Amino acid sequence: MEIKNTLTHTTLTVRNCTRVDGGHFVLSLSNSGGTTSIPVNVKVLDKPGPPDGPLRVKVVSGEKCNLHWNPPVNDGGARVSHYVIEKRETSRVTWTGVEPHVEAVSYKVTKLVPGKEYIFRIAAVNKFGPGEFLESEPFIAQNPFTTPSAPSIPIASAVTGDSILLTWERPETDGGSEIDGYILEKRDKEGVRWTKCNKRRLNDLRFRCMGLTEGHYYQFRVMAENAAGLGSPSEPSEYIKICEAIYPPGPPINFRVTDYSCSTVSLTWSKPIYDGGAAITAFTVEMQEAAADGWITCSPSTGVEDTNYTVKRLRENVEYNFRIRAMNAAGVGEPVDLPASVVAPEPPSDLSVDEVSADFVCLSWKPPHYTGGCQISNYVVEKRDTNSTIWQPVSSTVARTSTKISRLTQGTEYQFRIATENRYGKSPFVESEPVAAQYPFKPPGQPTDLRVLNASNPITGYHIECKDQSSILWTKLNKNPVTESQFKVTSVEEGLIYEFRVCAENMAGVGPCSKASELVAARDQCDPPRNLTVTNITNSSVSLSWDKPEYDGGAKITGYIVEHKEIPNSCWLKCNFTSLLDTFLDVTGLTEGEQYDFRVIAKNAVELLSAPSETTGPVTVQQDVEPPKIFLEDKFRQVVVVKAGDLLRIDANICGRPNPTVFWLKNGRNIGTKGRVEITATKTHTSLLIRESVRKDSGQYTLTLQNTSGTTSRVITCKVLDRPGPPAGPLEVSGLSAEKCTLTWGPPHETGGAEIMYYIIEKCETSRVAWILVSINKIGTSEPSLETDPQVATEREEEPKFDVTAEMRKTLLVKDGSSFTLTVPFTGKPVPNVTWDKADVDLRVRGLINTSSSVTSITVEGATRDDSGKYKVKLAGNAWIDMKTSSHFPSCGSSVRDGLVFWHGAPVQHIQPQRL
Repeated sequence: MEIKNTLTHTTLTVRNCTRVDGGHFVLSLSNSGGTTSIPVNVKVLDKPGPPDGPLRVKVVSGEKCNLHWNPPVNDGGARVSHYVIEKRETSRVTWTGVEPHVEAVSYKVTKLVPGKEYIFRIAAVNKFGPGEFLESEPFIAQNPFTTPSAPSIPIASAVTGDSILLTWERPETDGGSEIDGYILEKRDKEGVRWTKCNKRRLNDLRFRCMGLTEGHYYQFRVMAENAAGLGSPSEPSEYIKICEAIYPPGPPINFRVTDYSCSTVSLTWSKPIYDGGAAITAFTVEMQEAAADGWITCSPSTGVEDTNYTVKRLRENVEYNFRIRAMNAAGVGEPVDLPASVVAPEPPSDLSVDEVSADFVCLSWKPPHYTGGCQISNYVVEKRDTNSTIWQPVSSTVARTSTKISRLTQGTEYQFRIATENRYGKSPFVESEPVAAQYPFKPPGQPTDLRVLNASNPITGYHIECKDQSSILWTKLNKNPVTESQFKVTSVEEGLIYEFRVCAENMAGVGPCSKASELVAARDQCDPPRNLTVTNITNSSVSLSWDKPEYDGGAKITGYIVEHKEIPNSCWLKCNFTSLLDTFLDVTGLTEGEQYDFRVIAKNAVELLSAPSETTGPVTVQQDVEPPKIFLEDKFRQVVVVKAGDLLRIDANICGRPNPTVFWLKNGRNIGTKGRVEITATKTHTSLLIRESVRKDSGQYTLTLQNTSGTTSRVITCKVLDRPGPPAGPLEVSGLSAEKCTLTWGPPHETGGAEIMYYIIEKCETSRVAWILVSINKIGTSEPSLETDPQVATEREEEPKFDVTAEMRKTLLVKDGSSFTLTVPFTGKPVPNVTWDKADVDLRVRGLINTSSSVTSITVEGATRDDSGKYKVKLAGNAWIDMKTSSHFPSCGSSVRDGLVFWHGAPVQHIQPQRL
């Protein structure tokens, strides 16, 4: 860097400037009168600087990582067109290319070797060439996560002669990556090797292992798999014998109290839906005082063979809990409990006869003082002829504390009794005094004027009443009699349970009420499950699947009940005895050759059941064999063409019984889910996905299905279009002269799957950034070919001449006292000698002359009127040009002429990539 100062001029010169010489320059002047400064921004055109660091490496897996960086702070005065990425292993010294043309500031690197330590470097490229590299810190290619921990020990259930159902729990930790599936293994007690139970990775936490040998003992273990691989196996299960097993039965159903007294409780129930594979032999009844902890068996030690039993010798006013179990050859099953403890209510009090007539009696009473701890549901009214010992029921649904007993026989003496009833039973009865059914007056005399007015009296309407389950009061729902035999109730409260009754009215008045309806919850019923389908049939099982209900009744669906019945004459029986959350089920234990029908019921969070789904229709239990089939769209019957980098996807619908095993092959070799390739398969569909496809993904893909009925395959041809490879070398130069040469090369070995359209040829001098030969097809530009060897072109002669524009011939106006520069470009080979001339002035002394191979200029400082006139430039030969200047004071503003900038009150600056 060189600085020259005079009394009127200062110059800063930087020779052989580089990119770092660019920047913000400030010229400052100071004397006793003050200080002034002027800024100058200088941009040096060069290759760009290194990208702005740091170069961040984010490890995705042992084979992939992501690179992130920032654009260079100094772009060399030209736009950065792309970046070059290279890598090397720390154990080596050579760099290898990763990607020569990346336009973004991030890149995904693949095909790393797990466990190797790498360093990456990146350089920015502009039109002047690649700049300096930015290097990353060393890092090891390894997964950022670990394999999952071991799942729980597999639990066995539903053992048959050749299969077993195993369930397990998820691992405590997933290793930082989502669990992709499970591998279940088995080991025969007579062997030492663990073998896989499942061919495909399991996505569920249960699996039925088939094809086991009856009478053998097996152990099982399970492993979880994530992106890092298989985790450690679980602890093995106990050895389990494979045989047709029986189990304790399920709990009895419909367990309820039928009668109650101060010292007895009568219970009844129905047999369990599931008998455990053996006949139910007996039932055991157990009781517990509400304040006690233990259960006491109150039935005989051999059990009760019937489905009812009366527990005696209970203590009055003591709360009891009851439960019952079923027994078979495998043992005692699960118990079923009454919903709450049982307490007898007291009988009503103050029973009185309010009215007596020849055919009816009106009774009234007061509620009991003690209700048994729950709401009184109704009263039971009975009567008997005093000449008989048999009590006849009148009504068991009386809700009020009064009733009218009709249809009595005139002159007969009756006695009445009433008991209180809650949901656990009845209290003892309270009896009335004997009452004779007769009019309270004497018979009238003989009527007169007898006339028939009407022979009948039709029903004029109905009255509807309802009550909450927890209440004993009936509420009338209609103000006016209802003439139709149906009525819409709108005044109910959501969530409450109601019962209803109806009474008729004619001209004579309102008749007695009907019996109460069944209890109904005021909630929307959820829709039944949809699309019940048989997905597989064996000689002992049927596999079902269905869709969720369209409407859940306003509460979440919490499970499903699957039922089946034998055809033609059988009742519906449950297939599952625990809450089923899935929308599929394998119904096992069926009889080969028999026909069954199936249906599904949904249950929501408020314990409301839907109506049953549509049935499957008759299903014959036999080994259902159907050869596998593949269904492809028409577009896969032709060549599938995609561009490099796009997603390659092949979909196919499949079927077959038993469910076929799916294999994907490419060019005859098996492929699986790995890296960019993802394969999915269900019972009805399979797909192959290849992300960021490349040319090598082209080829023939074969989809093969296999089951016991046979094998089928379909071939899909795929072509990935990409940029062509480099032209085949060597690139030869022949016929070289001063003005021309001949280039020859071979077509590229790899066309990228498309026809080569043309070639682009570029040249450069060896002292500059290299321009290279590339070929182009319809898809894009290829990789570069090998460069030619440097070639020396012979110098040719060219007559010297000026590159003159019309503006250069105009008179240049310059302010008196300022500086100006005259610049003239020229051509000529060899480079001609240049001379400047002005009449009566030695310009070598008055001005500063600079001349290069293609331009010459003269700078005159402190211009005066004597500097006005004609300036002549002459090249060796006959070329010359005249230029005129004139001293002048511009009124305002600034202007630019012929590479000169001048404005009011400031020195002229020349627009050139140089420092003045």
